[in-house]
Amino acid sequence: MASENCDADVGDSTLASLKIAPKDYEYPLLEDPHTILAPPTEGGETLTTRGGFTYFHYGCDGQQDAGWGCGYRTLQSAISWIHRRRGCGDHVPSIWEIQQILVALGDKGPKFQGSRDWIGTLEEFYVIDVLHQLPCKIVHARELSSLEILAQIRSYFEKYQGFIAMGGLSDTSSKAITGYHRSAEDRVFLQVVDPHFVGVPSSGQQLIDQGFVRWVPVDEFPASTYNLCLILQP
Repeated sequence: MASENCDADVGDSTLASLKIAPKDYEYPLLEDPHTILAPPTEGGETLTTRGGFTYFHYGCDGQQDAGWGCGYRTLQSAISWIHRRRGCGDHVPSIWEIQQILVALGDKGPKFQGSRDWIGTLEEFYVIDVLHQLPCKIVHARELSSLEILAQIRSYFEKYQGFIAMGGLSDTSSKAITGYHRSAEDRVFLQVVDPHFVGVPSSGQQLIDQGFVRWVPVDEFPASTYNLCLILQP
């Protein structure tokens, strides 16, 4: 795919003075942990994210955000996936820069900058829209396991093989959905990439072994109303 300059400046003219700075992490962040996870059952249908992304998690850049930063980390992983798909640079915004964008947009007040306030799916969409002028589809799911919602998720992975940021009303743990699997017995699983890991992961297999990258049957997600951000990156 053709290279694009997608991370040097914030695209919205009202935020033109904001820059996304290059980053120097203390240790190499893991790449593409979802690719080594086998389907949960033999046979059936499996659709997964096309292209890779960097796994962002609690504390990975020195910002101690355990307990409140999962939405930011899911967003950072999503932005790294967009960059990979577009074949451009990899200056992913920090938590501070994400907060700066939301304040400049007027979505948050000045006290939000430097706070430990969490963000949800809508804020993640706002940042993606500002940085990349990229449409997203927001799906409000009263029941994640409903046939209508599962059909939308399947259709999305079939068409885009994309990346979904998801958060819930009572299930407040933000996570990425990077795959869809329907077994031969018609049981549906979603592939979850969970940013709640603390420490320095040694490998993608460690994340799988500890359950931070996993297949989850849709009927085992916590009962909650969910918001899904389907990123419409071709």
